[in-house]
Amino acid sequence: MTAIKTVPLGGKNSLQVTNFGLGTAPIGHTASVSDTDADATIRGAYELGVRLFDSAPLYGMGEAEIRIGRALQGIPRDSYVLSTKIGRVLNADRSAFVYDYSRDGVMRSIEGSLARLKTDRLDIVLVHDPDADVVDHEQDALDGAFPTLQDLRDQGVIKALGAGMNQWQMEQRFAEQADPDVFLLAGRYTLLEQTSLDFLERCKQKGVGIFLGGVYNSGILATGPHETAQYNYMNAPTEILAKARQIKAITDRYDVGLNVAALHFSLAHPAVTSLVVGAVKPSEVEANIAA
Repeated sequence: MTAIKTVPLGGKNSLQVTNFGLGTAPIGHTASVSDTDADATIRGAYELGVRLFDSAPLYGMGEAEIRIGRALQGIPRDSYVLSTKIGRVLNADRSAFVYDYSRDGVMRSIEGSLARLKTDRLDIVLVHDPDADVVDHEQDALDGAFPTLQDLRDQGVIKALGAGMNQWQMEQRFAEQADPDVFLLAGRYTLLEQTSLDFLERCKQKGVGIFLGGVYNSGILATGPHETAQYNYMNAPTEILAKARQIKAITDRYDVGLNVAALHFSLAHPAVTSLVVGAVKPSEVEANIAA
């Protein structure tokens, strides 16, 4: 991708973020990612110029936040931006969580994140997947989570708020009702899928920032369209494999890697502030930045 640069976040703040961020969902998996690799990945990203780190209590049941807090110790806090999420409140031993989008749930979630991240403040707090439970929590988020985050933003406790989801439709409603600064949208604006175009344009008009996650659609645009390639966290269906093969034929014609095209395509949309891309080794961060 092009060189890492600092850009305005959007919304009602003066926050600046890098156009490339480290997503830490995979770093939370302690069974497959060692502490050594996790620390090296996070520190390596910082040393390469990444200044945006996105996490959530859900990622490894708090382990991703713990690893960020450990890896960034000793680095000036004002030199990077932390984004985390609310909506799933972990119990005391981090063995389970409950969905909670109430004011109390927001405050308890933030308190836990601050402790795990070893910091005294959060920059960005996102409402996490209010559509993920068997019960839809959209109204709970509008009645509880968003007003609480707005109060915290007004008090200067956090700098920005929004939502992080895999769907744009609910985020579009939040854009009109919840006074957000930024949305994290995963998997809905990629080489394989552009269903969110109208939503992105609306956010651009409103000055709301966009972080894009899932730019590889959970794997297929990074690994290529082989038979066991992953798409949206499952084996890619036949029609997606066929579409990915058509795209790869074009990128091959121009001697461009499919993963490289995927990153550049997603970042090129004028509404997009940053790409938030996961990695579990320093070499993966280096490869993404060099793409």
